[in-house]
Amino acid sequence: MLSAIAYGLAVVLSLFCVLIGARFLLAPRASAAGYGVPVKPDEDPAYLTIKGLRDLSYGLLGLALIAFTSAEAVAWYMLIVAINPLGDTLIVLRHGRKAVAFGVHFATAVVVLLNAVLLFAL
Repeated sequence: MLSAIAYGLAVVLSLFCVLIGARFLLAPRASAAGYGVPVKPDEDPAYLTIKGLRDLSYGLLGLALIAFTSAEAVAWYMLIVAINPLGDTLIVLRHGRKAVAFGVHFATAVVVLLNAVLLFAL
């Protein structure tokens, strides 16, 4: 049962990364607003493309690790990848809305870290 929960959560988190990355590539300005730090109309959205590629690649890497490696490898990946939502929390706290920083980014970091703990327990 624990294995199904741990791997299921890892798959969902990785798919969310893929979807978030794809959204940033396809609709960068709307995605930035949802991220918590909107882009001004006259700004170049190049950094949003970088964020999209980052999230997309992390999601695909997570799915590959789930498919081809051990629970311990996926756990280490989740532990390391939790740096991203923790960093996003700090960025949004500095430049955006606190509710989004804690309600989206920090909450995501907690879930990713919880998933790492579950995977290490297997």
